Amino acid sequence: MNLYVYCLAENVAELTQPVTGISGAKVELIELEGFKVLVSEFDGSSVPVTRDNVLAHDAAVRSVLDVTTPLPFRFGSVVAEQQLASFLSARRAALETKLAQVRGCLEMSVKIIWETDQADIAPEDNELGPGATFLQQKRREILGGEQRAARAKEVSSWLHEQVGMVVKDEQTSLSPTQKLIVAAAHLIKRDRIQQYREQLVEIRKMRPELHFLVSGPWPPYSFSNIDLEFQTRFGVS
Repeated sequence: MNLYVYCLAENVAELTQPVTGISGAKVELIELEGFKVLVSEFDGSSVPVTRDNVLAHDAAVRSVLDVTTPLPFRFGSVVAEQQLASFLSARRAALETKLAQVRGCLEMSVKIIWETDQADIAPEDNELGPGATFLQQKRREILGGEQRAARAKEVSSWLHEQVGMVVKDEQTSLSPTQKLIVAAAHLIKRDRIQQYREQLVEIRKMRPELHFLVSGPWPPYSFSNIDLEFQTRFGVS
């Protein structure tokens, strides 16, 4: 029988409420190599990516969120108990560093959408021939992409300047598409979440041309990185 692994959960003595995990299995808190780990028994080697399974994974991780900051494993981490113990032992220092990084923190997500305006790109000349028209269209696409990339970089820097004082760590990706230009995950101390929310309210007023999608708080999924280590070491797929 394999184990499905949800997260590390330091300073948790026991689960106070029954938690149902993947495939309806009972989630248990076990101790291996000095780490507290949330797991459930799993009869198989891979987990289908379905809505129910993703929600079950998240529910298990969130079950300890009120009492600690869990360090989530990647969705679909299935392994034998002895392999899990070997992994925890081999990666002890790195895992302890990650636990220290997220301790007492939560993750907030911000996505920024910009409605692009093509008016500042030279209009097409309808009197050109087919070849010239094609080249002009390609030029417009390149210019538009360059403008969106520059705008995404500018907005990302501006967001960092505005919320940096309340953010412990961040993961930012630039998406110079037609609408979504910046997606940021912010690691924030629990006692500064309200200050962070208030700061976002204020900066929205500064940039009315931008649309903000804010969600959270979440477990620190973006800051765990256990998935890559676990997959590399044990070939979990």
